[in-house]
Amino acid sequence: MCVLVRGVGDIGSAVAHRLFAAGCEVIIHDDPQPATTRRGMAFADAIFDGHAVLADVRAIRVDDLASLPKALADRTAVGVVVGNFLSLVRASAPDALVDARMRKRNRPEVQRGLAPLTIGLGPNFVAGETTDLVVETSWEQLGRVLTRGASLPLRGEPRAIAGHARDRYVYAPITGTFQTTRRIGDRVAAGEVVARIDTVPLSAPLDGVLRGLTRDGVPVSASTKVVEVDPRGDPDLVRGIGERPARIAESVARALARER
Repeated sequence: MCVLVRGVGDIGSAVAHRLFAAGCEVIIHDDPQPATTRRGMAFADAIFDGHAVLADVRAIRVDDLASLPKALADRTAVGVVVGNFLSLVRASAPDALVDARMRKRNRPEVQRGLAPLTIGLGPNFVAGETTDLVVETSWEQLGRVLTRGASLPLRGEPRAIAGHARDRYVYAPITGTFQTTRRIGDRVAAGEVVARIDTVPLSAPLDGVLRGLTRDGVPVSASTKVVEVDPRGDPDLVRGIGERPARIAESVARALARER
């Protein structure tokens, strides 16, 4: 089975990782310069560096669509592709499409028909309309698979970590180019400048380690999430596959297995 996953963030990467481990040929599609923050928990750096490793699974960037079938058939890595999405769909002819872009406030376009099975993750998807199936990503019904009807609406606040919820994030105050010399897992102190957007400094909101950090040089829009600090202070907790992405990925794998 060939599966095309949209979105190289921690959710999409966890889905790709789980399906690759299950024996699928897996492709991830995203923009050429994604503003992904949790890069230690994703394959996102493959877009910039040509390769990345997540929990012992390797991903490689594939720029020539003609070489994609061989790259997938070799079963040595997840393929990561940027560029025109519909061209990729035509070139790969996936058996399943999973939209894991997690565009929480945007109503997704109708994707039914782009593959024999389409699955949408998160708010605003409607099973039987926008995609064939929907998987809940909200903690209240995490991993529930819908065959009809809409997913839960976007909840107001993220789940707290060590007593900190939205206050552990930094959002871009302006549109511009994100600049940083810091790395995922670095220790930071509250008030310490960790990045800039053009000339505007961005400071750590609390003590901890960097769990999320948009890649240096990426253009970002105002209000984009660009920094996240983990108050637990353990660098090991900001790499690998997290609990929520793992549970979502498991539900996607079960849904695919039922539909085979």
